[in-house]
Amino acid sequence: MTSVTELFACADEVTGTSTATPAAPREEAPLLAVVGASTTVPLVDGTSRTYANLDCAASAPALEAVTARISEVLPLYASVHRGAGYLSQVSTALYETSRDTIARFVGARPDDVAVITRNTTDSLNLLAGVVPAGGAVLVLDVEHHANLLPWVQRSGGAHAGTGRVATILPLEPTVAATLDALRAELARRSYALLTLTGASNVTGEALPLDRVVEIAHAAGARVAVDGAQLVPHRGFSLAASGVDYVAFSGHKTYAPFGAGALVGRRDWLDTGTPYLAGGGAVRDVRADRTVWQPAPARHEAGSPNVLGAIALAQACDTLAALPAGALEAHEQALRTRLVAGLDALDGVRVARIWPDSVDPVGVVTFVVGDLNPGLVAAYLSAEHGIGVRDGRFCAHPLLAHLGASNGAVRASVGVGTTAEHVDRLLAALADLLRRGAQAEYEVVDGCWSVVDDTRPLIEVAGLDHLAATAAAACGPALDD
Repeated sequence: MTSVTELFACADEVTGTSTATPAAPREEAPLLAVVGASTTVPLVDGTSRTYANLDCAASAPALEAVTARISEVLPLYASVHRGAGYLSQVSTALYETSRDTIARFVGARPDDVAVITRNTTDSLNLLAGVVPAGGAVLVLDVEHHANLLPWVQRSGGAHAGTGRVATILPLEPTVAATLDALRAELARRSYALLTLTGASNVTGEALPLDRVVEIAHAAGARVAVDGAQLVPHRGFSLAASGVDYVAFSGHKTYAPFGAGALVGRRDWLDTGTPYLAGGGAVRDVRADRTVWQPAPARHEAGSPNVLGAIALAQACDTLAALPAGALEAHEQALRTRLVAGLDALDGVRVARIWPDSVDPVGVVTFVVGDLNPGLVAAYLSAEHGIGVRDGRFCAHPLLAHLGASNGAVRASVGVGTTAEHVDRLLAALADLLRRGAQAEYEVVDGCWSVVDDTRPLIEVAGLDHLAATAAAACGPALDD
């Protein structure tokens, strides 16, 4: 394994400059045990490596504590809420206790409500449907599509005819200027809701939530936060921050079992249009009328994802049990190590939104010279056993703003990431810049892949046609 010292020497060889070698950062070990940490993958040279998962921002691996909890409760699983059987009562108690745990994890106020959803996208679409009719919504162009499309898609779909008006506010060059622009726009007209990311899924940066909430509330607007990249990586509290709503996903919070949550003020959720029409969301149904339940049942029609809720609650409890500051320190050490190494490589440009942003989470996006991001990602996987993300990350306006309309490469860390993973990525990129890729690559159906790849698939049922399936799904518009 290339050491940090050797890496910087390699960077000097590429750039032709002389750089003082920095002191090696402390060796970061995994913070928590995750499933699959020892999985090995085949490389094109015939060897194999332990997989370095640097794609946690897309979907994080399951915590071992989460899978252990699912194994424990699976024999107790039964229908919930209306079952008289003993296991139905047990499952109902587990589900509702999980709701309380999830709400507590994000610092819910006593009168807040937690709705169990599928993911962040599901949560924000639900919230878009309960904003009072005619209420204007303000959103920035830094957003992931999950926190952009629900607000701006005014024709057709679930929210047609609501009379809602959404305004997209362009980014300013600095955090300070962006806050000033928010203040000016909120003073210019009345808004019901300001919705923004808690941490960018492209750069990890964010606006200071305390300042944003102060500005919005002073103008009479509520604040919703896309917490997909914030909640799993930083302590967050609705009560302490004053944020009105937060949405987040289990699959990014080390609980990939199909559940997410929307937590926040009860009044809109109690009176807004039910998200789904069906059993469980109603008190009484007759031919001429329907009486709906209040939240959360109002928005949880059908059989809920009991095991997904339990998994998410266990992940919340496991993260909450970490020593104060441990999560932030682990991630910041890895991000600092990564960014410093990338900045030392000639031809590599790290994407940054604002020069005055502080405390970004462990999401780093970069471009490697004029190399296609898809080729870089394929090379890292095939020749080094490293998983990263390439594309436009479902944040097309932001990538255009950052000068990367054709896409970029994203590396993201989590509780299972080690210093070795980061060092391997940096060494692989230095090697790519120095020697180029050693395998031959081609584009097949929009995806970069190794020409005549003979690597065997991991022996799992259903993987026989993996390559064909992946190629069919890998078009330029499918970025995240």
